Amino acid sequence: MANKSDFFANNMSDSKDFINSNVSFENILKDILDKNEAFKSLVSNVLDFPNPLTVASPLGSRPAIAAAISKSSPVVLITPSGRDASDAVSSIRDWYDGDPQDIAELEAWETLPHERLSPRADTVASRMSVFRRLKHPQSGKNRMFSQIRVLVMPVRSIIQPVVENISDVEPLVFECGKEVPIDSAVKRLVENSYNRVELVMNRGEFAVRGGIIDVFSPTMNHPVRIEFFGDEIDTIKQFHASDQRTYGENINSIWATACRELQLTKDIQNRAKSLIGKIQNADEMLESISNAIPVEGMESLLPALVDKMEPVENLLPKNSIILISDPEKCRRAAQDLSRTANEFLAASWHVAASGRGAGAPITFDQASFLDFDETLASLENKNHQVINLTSFGSDKSQATVGLKESDENKIVKNSRLGLSIKSPQEFRGDNEKISSGISGLIANGFKVYIIASAYGTLSRLSRAIQSTGIFDFVPIQSQIVDGFIDEQSKIAILTERDLTGKTSSASALKTPRRRRKSIDLLDLKPGDFVVHDQHGIGKFIGMRQRNIKTSSGEATREYLEIEYAPSKRNAPADKLFIPTDQLDLVSKYIGAEIPKLNKLGGSDWAATKAKARKHVQEVAEDLIKLYSARASTKGFAFSSDTPWQKELEDAFPYQETPDQLTTIDEVKQDMQKPIPMDRLICGDVGFGKTEIAVRAAFKAVQDGKQVVVLAPTTLLVQQHYETFTNRFSGFPVTVAAMSRFQSAKEIDATMQGIESGQVDVVVGTHKLLNPNIKFKDLGLVIIDEEQRFGVEHKETLKALRTNVDVLSLSATPIPRTLEMAVTGIREMSTLATPPEDRLPVLTYVGAYEDAQVAACVKRELLRGGQVFYVHNRVEDISKIASNIQKLVPDARVAIAHGKMGEKQLDTIIRDFWHRDIDVLVCTTIIETGLDISNANTLIVDHADRFGLSQLHQLRGRVGRGRERAYAYFLYDPTKPMTQQAHDRLATIAQYTALGSGFDVAMKDLELRGTGNLLGDAQSGHIEGVGFDLYVRMVSEAVEKYKEPDHKESISVSIDLPIEASIPVSYIDSDKLRLEAYRKLAEAQNDEDLKEIFNELSDRYGNPPKSLQTLFDVARLRFKAKQMGINQISMQGKTVRVIGVDPAQSVWMRLSRIYRGAQFKPVTHTMIFPSPFASVLGDSSSMSEKEIVEWAKQLLEDIDW
Repeated sequence: MANKSDFFANNMSDSKDFINSNVSFENILKDILDKNEAFKSLVSNVLDFPNPLTVASPLGSRPAIAAAISKSSPVVLITPSGRDASDAVSSIRDWYDGDPQDIAELEAWETLPHERLSPRADTVASRMSVFRRLKHPQSGKNRMFSQIRVLVMPVRSIIQPVVENISDVEPLVFECGKEVPIDSAVKRLVENSYNRVELVMNRGEFAVRGGIIDVFSPTMNHPVRIEFFGDEIDTIKQFHASDQRTYGENINSIWATACRELQLTKDIQNRAKSLIGKIQNADEMLESISNAIPVEGMESLLPALVDKMEPVENLLPKNSIILISDPEKCRRAAQDLSRTANEFLAASWHVAASGRGAGAPITFDQASFLDFDETLASLENKNHQVINLTSFGSDKSQATVGLKESDENKIVKNSRLGLSIKSPQEFRGDNEKISSGISGLIANGFKVYIIASAYGTLSRLSRAIQSTGIFDFVPIQSQIVDGFIDEQSKIAILTERDLTGKTSSASALKTPRRRRKSIDLLDLKPGDFVVHDQHGIGKFIGMRQRNIKTSSGEATREYLEIEYAPSKRNAPADKLFIPTDQLDLVSKYIGAEIPKLNKLGGSDWAATKAKARKHVQEVAEDLIKLYSARASTKGFAFSSDTPWQKELEDAFPYQETPDQLTTIDEVKQDMQKPIPMDRLICGDVGFGKTEIAVRAAFKAVQDGKQVVVLAPTTLLVQQHYETFTNRFSGFPVTVAAMSRFQSAKEIDATMQGIESGQVDVVVGTHKLLNPNIKFKDLGLVIIDEEQRFGVEHKETLKALRTNVDVLSLSATPIPRTLEMAVTGIREMSTLATPPEDRLPVLTYVGAYEDAQVAACVKRELLRGGQVFYVHNRVEDISKIASNIQKLVPDARVAIAHGKMGEKQLDTIIRDFWHRDIDVLVCTTIIETGLDISNANTLIVDHADRFGLSQLHQLRGRVGRGRERAYAYFLYDPTKPMTQQAHDRLATIAQYTALGSGFDVAMKDLELRGTGNLLGDAQSGHIEGVGFDLYVRMVSEAVEKYKEPDHKESISVSIDLPIEASIPVSYIDSDKLRLEAYRKLAEAQNDEDLKEIFNELSDRYGNPPKSLQTLFDVARLRFKAKQMGINQISMQGKTVRVIGVDPAQSVWMRLSRIYRGAQFKPVTHTMIFPSPFASVLGDSSSMSEKEIVEWAKQLLEDIDW
């Protein structure tokens, strides 16, 4: 629309005036208690009622009931599901007028009691904290273990037995100033099932380095570094796992809560040892437990390893009020859980990722779920008042019990109590219904409160209601999820869910902040292939220590030992010892095949490198041409943000991650520049790339520009179309779609709208690249999964780049070195932080069995979810679907594949979207982008036939909602598997953390080669020199084109008789020592050295003398590099400096200062008599500090 920008400019206002932050739920609750006699009676005389009592109360009123009763008695609220429990906790905290920490949730395991998978460490830590608080509450400032007033739990938690006396397990407390022997702390951490590692990255890990312990407690957002002075704790500081650096103020104390509910005590270790060989298929697990190593699924052995288990009810406070939310739903959930758990046992779903076969399940009854009705009867017998909260009879139409002012005992009739409270009607976002509903309430004298958790959503809701002429309501920002209407007190609480059917999130982030400088370990194992810049491909043998003579005696130096091909036939292999200060010349070889080793001094490496370098020049030239064309083209500078931009962003129903916020800022800054934007956003599946695109598109439309969103598949087009349409609803933005799902008539109308300017945003496949499509004023092109477009389309896209803003999105993570190579040519942003509600997908790799598939489909359907079943052969996909239908007769099964008719496929996908299909048996058509948050189980048969990145992409289709997701990668146990397929499945089982796409991409390069990531033309050259070196060569070539005077970096070797190394006593891990050496070798200036020194001091304590000397040598190297010197070494009684030709006047001066000095012009070598060639160990020898200072002065004199 031509006047679009004017329209936006004229219709902007801020909605801050709407929001009422002064209204207190305590006062609303007081009003209800004052005016609703039945509610007041329930709260005041709760212990005088029959036991059990049934109360007719809608879902939204139950948090208010729990909060009100908790003032006089401890309350336990049992809900049908975990989602209901977490919703109830957030709602109760707003109704409750005390400390929010008084409300706690006893979370349920995500796994079943007998399956060989462990619940998440943070789930267990949260449970352990609750158990401790129930039996041993503490008073004082630290509220972590304070008394609980309201305990909320899903029914699963009340029926799952726990280890007897689990509440007596003390958390390990680290407090500044207190004495804790390090050995004792390590023993307790091991007992609490923390995993000892070299580098702490994940919850439940710890590392020990001298007088420092790093620990990541599952209840904390960041790991902490605890520094000891002797046995006394000196400091406790948080650090970022990504760069291992501490930040912020000193913390007084932390609690290291147990990570598993099985304590790895000596007794448990001995018992595990005695059971080896006695439980089928459990030896590997028992072996680990006997060595105090936490192992995946060890909880399945609980019944065999502990004396007794007890019901959770034993831990509840005396005389608690037990509220059962929807008892029938709870009963059904409990029965279904027990049945599913038994089916899993019968199916022996115990196949571990190592490929071990399934054996007899461990069927020890004491760990099985308890009977729900028996549990309720037991609670009543223990003097707990049980109150069933049911929706039946809570509406007026269903005979609420009448009340008489003077006849209080008539409030209760047949152990039933009615509260005259009902649920609001379902509005489902219908504006007319909302308007008439609220008008009717106000006309009947109700005070109406509008609730939403996110400020932007509340603002939009308030504006929408006011636009219908209704102003007599109170908007409140709150976490309350469901509302209710109280007939007695004339109060109506209407939440976002009541009005729209959706909920937004405004909870605080639990994710680490954006990484500053990521740890990039040179992860070498003996036997790995490496590439040396000058000598080529060799095999890494290990780290070797060799003694050298120094000014103060003998010193130890470390080297990398690398094996090369023998120089003569039948001769032993040649070996090269690389000093650790030259690690910048060494990289790990990444390629598909086992490479051929080069010969030391042979010509084959020089030829391979020359070929690759020639090719690299061409690649760099292409990149630079594109860069230059873009830099010289004048683009459109978009305006700054408007209030409507803020309103759109505030209405985002989730909390942005730090990476998202940074990237959004970078995109906006690019758009506001007069040079056309070309930015690539890389992020793992589901990390929020689409929302960035939505905001960029909205910004463009406000300036009257049109936006194209290109997607590789029709399914993705449909999904993006719905996302953009939903996000822009309420704003004057026209969104259209163009793919095979649209009719010819619809496409014609869209094309006309594009040409006339009526269509603002068009989402489509490559059809949009048709030259017949004429845009009125195109300003921004958004390309999703660019790497999936064909060569022809890419050429068209390349032409677009020079004159319009382009934003590309990719879920194929790009390795860090490649990121460096394209930086400056193309701006790039990386989303590395998972969104707040995302949980890693529980990943199983194992043999296919019908019973197992049936059990996991049933498990998903039990929680109202949906299943993707991927079978990648169209020929027999119908047979597979029939088998699933036979295994799970109640499931609604459908088939989807790319060879179907367009309309048929469209219908099936839409039905799955709208939850009319339970199990979608499909090909990899779902691999890219399809986002169905209710589908949380993925089953892939014949998983050994898939590529690694394919498996990673498929896994990204599940786990996009709040539920824990499961991915089952199955193989045919009757068919042999290739080594490569085995390695792929082992990798997908290993890399399950969120954001692990980078690790998967690098592993894919090793297993499959580089053709897939970078194209076949480049692939051959990369295989020749290795991925790392290739990318570095591209980077250098690009730099040379950008700066023709740029000198090629030279390597400097310094060999003087000084001890300059990192002692094993300072960093005892080879891998971490190698990392430190590499950082020093790659440092470019004093600033880098200062950063590395601070980091090492932070992570390992004060650097010893030999390491400080290493820093001095590094400074010497910087100076030599600037001067073009490539070697400073001591030979006999002389010091040789190679690589520079001094001017005649300089050499005359040097000859006077250093008597006996010689210069050999042919080899560019200067030879100086050594002042430190006296007898080693003699007290008259120069100190190491003096030797370095002498060398430094020598360079100053040469550079005169």
